[in-house]
Amino acid sequence: MNHHRIAATPPMGWNSWDCYGASVTEEEVLGNARYMAERLKPYGWEYVVVDIQWYEPGANSSQYRPYVPLEMDEYSRLIPATNRFPSAAGGKGFKPLADQIHGMGLKFGIHIMRGIPRQAVHANTPILGTDRRARDIAQNNICPWNTDMYGVNADKDGAQAYYDSLFRLYAEWEVDFVKVDDIAASRLYHIHDREITMIRTAIDRCGRDMVLSLSPGPAPLEFNEMFVRNANMWRMTDDYWDLWQLLRDMFERCEKWYPHVGPGHWPDCDMLPLGHIGIRSVDGGASDRWTRFTKEEQVTMMTLWTIFRSPLMFGGELRDNDEWTLSLLSNEEVLAVHRESTGNKPLYREGDHIVWTASGPSGELYVALFNTGDELAIIRTSWEQLGLQEPKQARDLWERKDLGTVSELAYALPPHSSMLVKLN
Repeated sequence: MNHHRIAATPPMGWNSWDCYGASVTEEEVLGNARYMAERLKPYGWEYVVVDIQWYEPGANSSQYRPYVPLEMDEYSRLIPATNRFPSAAGGKGFKPLADQIHGMGLKFGIHIMRGIPRQAVHANTPILGTDRRARDIAQNNICPWNTDMYGVNADKDGAQAYYDSLFRLYAEWEVDFVKVDDIAASRLYHIHDREITMIRTAIDRCGRDMVLSLSPGPAPLEFNEMFVRNANMWRMTDDYWDLWQLLRDMFERCEKWYPHVGPGHWPDCDMLPLGHIGIRSVDGGASDRWTRFTKEEQVTMMTLWTIFRSPLMFGGELRDNDEWTLSLLSNEEVLAVHRESTGNKPLYREGDHIVWTASGPSGELYVALFNTGDELAIIRTSWEQLGLQEPKQARDLWERKDLGTVSELAYALPPHSSMLVKLN
């Protein structure tokens, strides 16, 4: 499928939601972009994504203000709020911001909600490219947690033209990544597969490559072929936060979805709630904070996302990173596993003892060992389980330390901790 060439490896970047909710500003976006360009770009981090409600002038947290006026053009399309994104003044949209981010050698992304703005429907404004108007294509399958949009009825004349006009606008802005929300697993209406296919068509017609990311989850597994056919990423989970139970639950989700991981199509474990988060976001059960994950849990999360090959979207304020947090994002040996490994799969799960494996491009074998229990435990795997016969040289990739010649793996791991070992 043609769109799979766009994200041949799992996308890596920063998203504004975990730290700023709906309220991020142009200055904050550019500040995080500069950090990424200076500190993370050499390791493959490249997407800078403005999350929800960039069109809401009064957004001040992750709590949405219902039924407020939004910034919109004459063709029923939402545009950036200029008090928050000053470079968008004069009808320029996100093009000037995208230009700055592209100038740093990075890529620019935005979040949108599925559907057409309520205020467009109430005013019955025109749709570009058709004689139909907003009210002609709207349907009342409204997102239960955000009041901005009506759904789009795929059976109506003008529905595809509306989505085509949206993505032509985003192409003019030179957007590289679009996260579409309330579409993969709506709480009230299940999956909006017909809107997904309209969006795929609109991207294909717009003349610009864009990564398509679908939220929220849990995406229904029985629609896996539809997701692969239309998207580059789709969420396996509802909003994920810095709580151990949510991380523990992710192992089961990865066990279900791993057969559908592949170049250009990536089941998504959601953002990495690391570093300084909750600055203007009250989601996740706590406000302004550093991640509540212990260091062991942070490594376990990064190891699972790596061995599963989930997209990596950092959620914290990058400019506040300490050396520990930066080290999680800049370990080139671990990131090589994320970028280059194949055949990623669970080897076994026995209670709290979990082992995953993957192959490297030059014959290496990667083994991820997890202790998800609350007590110290020896996590082991035999050469027979791994399909090996000869002893191998082992290396601990997180510690960047050689472990010598081994003929089995057996390591005492503290609670909630992990190891990522390379064998060659």
